[in-house]
Amino acid sequence: MLSETAGRLSAGINRVTEAVLALLIAALVLDVWIGVIDRYYFHWQLPWPEVLARYLMIWAALLAVAAAIARREHIGLSAVLLALPPRGRQLLLIVMDLMALALFLYVFWFGLSFAESGAKRQAMILGATLKPFYAAIPAAALLCSVQILLVMLRDQGRHLESHTQELGTDV
Repeated sequence: MLSETAGRLSAGINRVTEAVLALLIAALVLDVWIGVIDRYYFHWQLPWPEVLARYLMIWAALLAVAAAIARREHIGLSAVLLALPPRGRQLLLIVMDLMALALFLYVFWFGLSFAESGAKRQAMILGATLKPFYAAIPAAALLCSVQILLVMLRDQGRHLESHTQELGTDV
């Protein structure tokens, strides 16, 4: 069935995304500790830990959005949705998914030129162009688009059913 396949694919992509997130967070923690040790103990005056931490955090935060989408842990309009009849709720959830998909495709499209503009800029402290760092925007937007499409196919507007059953309301 299409919804089961989409669910398995979404879960697989999310496992990889969360593994990358774990590596990014570990690198971020290590980088910050290097900066702290440098500043307060060795006084090397390393210029790169603060800059690298910023870009690691940006990548991690943007990829975390895709992980939240896969788990349906993003902000929603639960109070409004739960007040609707089941069919209206399902329709509105699908419309919301389509709107989010359109937003992330828009961000992806315009993020490509933004990332490309990073190729012309140098992060002097890191000795590299900003393109890999700016690429976080279109990469995360594309990943979010894929996850929204997959969870939309998986849930088909019924992802609040378990929540409404817990509350004892009709679905």
